[in-house]
Amino acid sequence: MPRRVMQGTVVSDKGDKTVIVRVERRIVHPVYRKIVSKSKRFAAHDETNSCRTGDIVRIRECAPISKRKCWEVLRQDPA
Repeated sequence: MPRRVMQGTVVSDKGDKTVIVRVERRIVHPVYRKIVSKSKRFAAHDETNSCRTGDIVRIRECAPISKRKCWEVLRQDPA
């Protein structure tokens, strides 16, 4: 089964080798038929501690690293 890859913005880099990434998606509301932005936060593993708050990164699903971390940072997109 292929691993999921998502793109998001780093909102926290306080943890050691961990970043919190907010992934936003746009959906059409089922009743009002308006486009609504929904977001979700994922804890991702950053081996080199190179990501900073505000960076745009790609994350990939991986085997569980800790209780909350099952994503890893693939690369930083140039902003």
